[in-house]
Amino acid sequence: MPVFKTPFNGYSVKFSPFYENQVAVATAQNFGILGNGRVHVLQLGPTITERAAFDTADGVYDLCWSESHDSLIVAAVADGSLKIYDLSLPAAANPIRSLHEHARECHGVDFNTVRKDSFLSASWDDTVKLWTVDRPASVRTFKEHAYCVYAAAWNPRHADVFASASGDCTARIWDVREPGSTMILPAHEFEILACDWNKYDDCILATASVDKSIKVWDVRNYRVPVAVLNGHGYAVRKVKFSPHRGSMIASCSYDMSVCLWDYMVEDALVGRYDHHTEFAVGVDMSVLVEGLLASTGWDELVYVWQHGTDPRAP
Repeated sequence: MPVFKTPFNGYSVKFSPFYENQVAVATAQNFGILGNGRVHVLQLGPTITERAAFDTADGVYDLCWSESHDSLIVAAVADGSLKIYDLSLPAAANPIRSLHEHARECHGVDFNTVRKDSFLSASWDDTVKLWTVDRPASVRTFKEHAYCVYAAAWNPRHADVFASASGDCTARIWDVREPGSTMILPAHEFEILACDWNKYDDCILATASVDKSIKVWDVRNYRVPVAVLNGHGYAVRKVKFSPHRGSMIASCSYDMSVCLWDYMVEDALVGRYDHHTEFAVGVDMSVLVEGLLASTGWDELVYVWQHGTDPRAP
């Protein structure tokens, strides 16, 4: 499958939930430490072409597609802002909204797949915020974590439930109807960089950590993990459950690899791709095309490929 070269370092990649041939990529200059950012919207085909690009004054660390409007993208920016882009409008009309409440870098965003009107932002200011597309201010701020929140993920079945992953070594489960978190998982002994819910079992959560492991938890009995997935050589940056197979997980790491796991079997590592030449920091699995993967990294490359094939094959 084709490859796309970005001017800046890749940070996040997401397939459109509406069009199987569209992918959005978040990038940041100078490895995200200082400089500009850019959101790319790519069209997949025999080659990858750029459909649109939006420049930001600061690096873009994450993005997500709206679940209700096929042209909307929310971007998490290093200046603490969230920017909403509308692909149906000219570049000069974008962003259509800039939401600036976080006191530090905004590191993660996730759109609610059940209610489809709201999204979460995770920030280095130790908080998670809840937003709706049509409101200029956040609906609520969730402040319990003692250090940076790197990711927040909505439960795929319960519209009010989400998980957060933090550098304070805990993952927390929240219900937006409750005043505080409903569960604290002391999941790792090192920073937790990502989390995701199983798409077929709403009680199963995966966490990914600086300790090089992915742990799978059943929130009904979280004293001991359901599975511990070891195989990455450095910190695991992202973790993603398959939309098609309940026990399948994709991950990417500072060891430059993208791995596929089946946490239900003893030899859990079922695929390893070493196509990146720098930190692999973004990975996604297509909802619309089974087995289609995308990844991006600090080597300024975006790969899209079918599981079981070579990502570098033309």
